[in-house]
Amino acid sequence: MNNKEFISELSRRTGYTASATQKMVNTLVDALGDAFQDGTAVEIEDFGSFVVRKKMERIMVNPTTQQRMLVPPKLVLGFKPVDEWKDRVKTLQ
Repeated sequence: MNNKEFISELSRRTGYTASATQKMVNTLVDALGDAFQDGTAVEIEDFGSFVVRKKMERIMVNPTTQQRMLVPPKLVLGFKPVDEWKDRVKTLQ
């Protein structure tokens, strides 16, 4: 499902216009982005939680040249769904 399909389905389910739904989704994404920039975890009830994690620096080896390089630490975004969603996905397999 791409963004256009998502907005269309969401507007159909909520009864709002597509443009109003797009604005709501953009506002939500902006608010989430602001929280992630601050390093704040975001928990959405009955869905899951988004957490900003720090990956430590590590040494990697280029397989072609065998040259070792230091990869600096970085922040990554992790998502942990609630158990109900995990169970739903398991039943699809």
